[in-house]
Amino acid sequence: MAAEIVNPRSDSESRNGHEEPESGAAPLDSFDPAFALHRGGKMAVQATVPVRDKDDLSLAYTPGVAKVCSAIAEQPDLVHDYTWKSQVVAVVTDGTAVLGLGDIGPEASLPVMEGKAILFKQFGGVDAVPIALACTDVDEIVETVVRLAPSFGGVNLEDISAPRCFEIERRLQERLDIPVFHDDQHGTAVVSLAALRNAARLSGRALGELRAVISGAGAAGVAIAKMLVEAGIGDVAVADRKGVVSRDRQDLTPIKAELASFTNKAGLSGTLESALAGADVFIGVSGGTVPESAVASMAEGAFVFAMANPDPEVHPEVAHKYAAVVATGRSDFPNQINNVLAFPGIFAGALQVRASRITEGMKLAAAEALASVVGDDLAADYVIPSPFDERVAPAVTAAVAAAARAEGVARR
Repeated sequence: MAAEIVNPRSDSESRNGHEEPESGAAPLDSFDPAFALHRGGKMAVQATVPVRDKDDLSLAYTPGVAKVCSAIAEQPDLVHDYTWKSQVVAVVTDGTAVLGLGDIGPEASLPVMEGKAILFKQFGGVDAVPIALACTDVDEIVETVVRLAPSFGGVNLEDISAPRCFEIERRLQERLDIPVFHDDQHGTAVVSLAALRNAARLSGRALGELRAVISGAGAAGVAIAKMLVEAGIGDVAVADRKGVVSRDRQDLTPIKAELASFTNKAGLSGTLESALAGADVFIGVSGGTVPESAVASMAEGAFVFAMANPDPEVHPEVAHKYAAVVATGRSDFPNQINNVLAFPGIFAGALQVRASRITEGMKLAAAEALASVVGDDLAADYVIPSPFDERVAPAVTAAVAAAARAEGVARR
């Protein structure tokens, strides 16, 4: 699988080499470079072996291919050596939670899934195939992915709405012996933890000294809370639209009830704004707006990670008035919390050792490796490296592979 970003064409040829009639050209192409770049899609399939003559053909296809098929039938593990299986990931969505656009359906999700696939290739050297499913039922999605799984070395779940995404991931992990990873949850959590580790190091504090407040109890918020607890955060409270998730609330879903069982040791209740008083860390993954007065009430030297796109919960200009470190999900401000820093290397490491799953230890190792890339260049506007830093993917890949071996889930 080859994926490359191609400059928009200035002539009448489309990217597949066929001439297009002028009447068929989309008018948006003429003034919006995003449409021009996406015309014809962002991916193509490319052969890795030549088929130049009948000898090549007889080896790449029949009769030579039959020998390989028979060998795999006798020794199934050979599929990893003689097909692309161990080098390719399925990027699977149902189009129900795409970016900030919401439930826009499978066809409309494809540009994002193609984008995810080319990021896998660009940043991790991992081939990926976008798969948009025309179903939203949990049972149907699970069964479909299980049936597709023999073709892939891993499954990246993408843009599936909560709370279904939790059950889909759990059930696929139970039924498959390849890595299944919901990036909206765990990729965000890994990068957030890496940035927080460095922010804490910059301020001379340990994670155990910090109290964090997360805005958003969806996929990302739950995963971040779990990872922060695993990493040893002092305390973390999560707020949804109805306020802080606490054990005394009677309206909690099963996922939020579980969340309440291991967060909010201080027993906070009430609004997000009240929870922020004296807090060391704000992490926003919900959208909405946090009043400036609530940010001002945070502890001195606080960290504000406002990651909603395109509008952060706290604008950086406001956050910088009160916070020592500010991060967003946007590329036009310093300290971008971007999942592309995590998922390519995580899958590359898992595939490298043919891991049967991605463990909590592997995710923590990824966060530590990502944080370490910053090194001695640590500064308030540099607590997380750029996605274009060539050290990122190799560091994460090596750390994840080592952790997989240490935890006994590696098969080579």
